[in-house]
Amino acid sequence: METTTQVTVDPSKIMQVGTGFFGTKTLLTAVNMELFTVLAKRELSGKDIQSVLGLHSRSLYDFLDALVAMDFLKRKGIKESALYSNAEDTNFFLDKNKPSYMGGMLEMCNNRLYPFWNDLEDGLKTGLPQNETKNGGKPIFEAVYADPKKLREFVGAMAGVQMGNFIEFAKVFNFSNYKTLCDIGGAGGFLAAHVAMNNQHMQCTSMDLPQVEPIAKENVRNMGLQDKVKITSGDFFSDDFPKSDIITMGNILHDWGTKDKKTLIKKAYNALPKGGAFVVIENIIDNDRSKNAFGLLMSLNMLIETEEGYDFSFSDFDKIVKEAGFKSTSIMPLKGPTSAAIAIK
Repeated sequence: METTTQVTVDPSKIMQVGTGFFGTKTLLTAVNMELFTVLAKRELSGKDIQSVLGLHSRSLYDFLDALVAMDFLKRKGIKESALYSNAEDTNFFLDKNKPSYMGGMLEMCNNRLYPFWNDLEDGLKTGLPQNETKNGGKPIFEAVYADPKKLREFVGAMAGVQMGNFIEFAKVFNFSNYKTLCDIGGAGGFLAAHVAMNNQHMQCTSMDLPQVEPIAKENVRNMGLQDKVKITSGDFFSDDFPKSDIITMGNILHDWGTKDKKTLIKKAYNALPKGGAFVVIENIIDNDRSKNAFGLLMSLNMLIETEEGYDFSFSDFDKIVKEAGFKSTSIMPLKGPTSAAIAIK
């Protein structure tokens, strides 16, 4: 007689991921309403929060206590007697008045990306972006760079999403054999700024389109690094890269298809001396393509947002940079799902 082994299966992961957007939208809404910025000043009662944010009384405590249950807020007391304050991570990363603020990315998720992901199925069936371009709007970079408000939000988002990794890279990478660095597509100039701040001997340049220059200059000025970080304008497809010992790109390559990736890598190769380093900071997918879920989901986000962009594994990087002439490669894990993929000329 055949015996079957009883396997206990648990539906909780399916439910957690399937309803994950409940928690996502709750956090994004709190960021958008600047709840964490308000609470960074002092702890408040529910009624105080209701009045500051202009909320209705109906779901007030459900909203605040959901944020407590998800560890974004702390609470003393309960309901009417409760006092709410920020958890340590929300206080550090989601208070708009701190330089460590990374909410720009979450603001963009809330204001733009969230509804676009509703059309993922269309994207998977057509291979076409599902953002503003779907209804005749301009491609993302044209649209963003044409509107000063959107541009500021986008530059803030790009800084927020990788700020921790730029700081980590600036501290962990061995800069002792190099003197100059140029960050291509440097947006707000933060990668160059953190490298200069943490490595006294380095002279850094951040290059992006002319519209970004005033924002980057303002950031560098605020950090007191005008003498160490030069902000320069250019189009990285049509202009040569400034000659440097290190060329970095943070979240740039994944925006483009294979042909454009190869063009940018070749330009980096040409700008470097022998022994120079090309460093790509992104959510590099593991070679087995089974562990870095965030990197794989970010690649789906590139389907939503771009014509041909995709994220890549370290072995993809290795192959494409060696084709361009680079001699050796290595990978340096940074924070969370992000790594620095390094190629030496």
